[in-house]
Amino acid sequence: MELTADIFSKLEILSDAAKYDVACTSSGSSRKGVKGSMGNAVAAGLCHCFSADGRCISLLKILLTNECVYDCKYCLNRLSNDVPRASFTPEEVAELTISFYRRNYIEGLFLSSGIRKNPDFTMEQIYQAVHLLRVQYRFNGYIHVKAIPGADPLLIEKTGWLVDRMSANLELPTADGLRSLAPQKSRKTILTPMRQIQMGRRESRLLLGGGSMPELPGANQSVPGTGKSFSQPNALPGETSGKLGVEQKVRSEGKSSARQEALPAVNQNFALQEFHPDASFVPAGQSTQMIVGASGESDYEIVHMAEAMYRKFDLKRVFYSAFVNTTKDPALPEGREGPPLLREHRLYQADFLMRFYQFRAEEIISAENPFLNVHLDPKCNWALNHLGFFPVEVQTADYHTLLRIPGVGVKSAKRIMAARRLGSLDYQALKKFGVVLKRAMYFITCGGKTMVPLRMNEGFILTNLLGLRERLPASVTGENRFEQMSLLDLYPGAVTTSGTQGVGRYG
Repeated sequence: MELTADIFSKLEILSDAAKYDVACTSSGSSRKGVKGSMGNAVAAGLCHCFSADGRCISLLKILLTNECVYDCKYCLNRLSNDVPRASFTPEEVAELTISFYRRNYIEGLFLSSGIRKNPDFTMEQIYQAVHLLRVQYRFNGYIHVKAIPGADPLLIEKTGWLVDRMSANLELPTADGLRSLAPQKSRKTILTPMRQIQMGRRESRLLLGGGSMPELPGANQSVPGTGKSFSQPNALPGETSGKLGVEQKVRSEGKSSARQEALPAVNQNFALQEFHPDASFVPAGQSTQMIVGASGESDYEIVHMAEAMYRKFDLKRVFYSAFVNTTKDPALPEGREGPPLLREHRLYQADFLMRFYQFRAEEIISAENPFLNVHLDPKCNWALNHLGFFPVEVQTADYHTLLRIPGVGVKSAKRIMAARRLGSLDYQALKKFGVVLKRAMYFITCGGKTMVPLRMNEGFILTNLLGLRERLPASVTGENRFEQMSLLDLYPGAVTTSGTQGVGRYG
């Protein structure tokens, strides 16, 4: 493909417009290359490189178009915003992807879009681009696309058989926030494709691997931290809307015929023969994204919403995007201090605790303290609030207990479990296993011994965790105990040339 000036102009506009859409950092999909096709997908991840402004470009990350019929107050591409507009054709997207892949610039494609004309037209354009890549160009690499809320379920199904991952952005954590900042969107239209993808993945596993159809989660389950329960499988915390039409029909009928009528029949011959003999429906799962700081939601609401999404929609990831005020709409917060990046970071840490460390949302954050501690990561904060749980003896603690220790990760906990079967452990061994001792040493014993004199006192531990001069003993770090001394070490009270009193290295 000849990269013309027009294509470069579109690429500049539409790649920049996509920078606020968060893409996954690993593929989550494993697929070997086959004869006659190009590329593969490795579950461990994609190679990464970064543009000058810090954006990851391991994927060709673009919008199909930044034209949009919606006027969401927080969106750079809103209908009323005066920005340069451009649109790719499906052929241009396919040819760009292949050209960049052949040059070893990218490992896959992330394709999102504004809503041009209507959701069906936009979803059809996305499907055509993906179909060209898979069928005409035989591209076997990773592809992540957006499922457009409000689009025909058949278009979403056809696309789902050809891609690795799909996502539908929740946008804002609560329905009230969505109504105030994006009145043309509704929670129902966003959740409908998410439920369809969840059901499609389950049916795909049934078709390809056999077995019975699992029951959908969410019925008659309580909302953590609220004490409330509900029977609406698509209801989320803080919502009172009725069941979604698709799921309501499936559950009320209780028959496979109702499922087939409610959603288009899963046609395994459609893409399994066209694309890949082992293809399955959205094999890498689905994700969503929430904007942090555009409306008045607390971290408590966001964390509990994320937990509900993981539980009820089998999501692989919830992404959090610190709000950047690009439209200067008076309904939006001023953001004089810039995007709430630290808040975003703490939410990701809380998210990891739920996904990998067996924490529940109600353990991480409470309604009485609805915002995460910005000074401490959520795990350390939990530990300080539960000092009666500590110290933990690493020689005998079970895996679940080890995961609760600040400074102990999933890998290091597994290494401890494996190593102690062969003999006793010491602090030097823990360090080699990857335990972050500068945090863990206040919460553990090893063979009945502490690494430093311990006081199970919140003020003492907090002071040391936040201390900038904190050092591990040389016996643990393996560092040379001998080092060159400076003049200030010998004379800590010496006066400097500027006339101020010098401070010793360990002062």
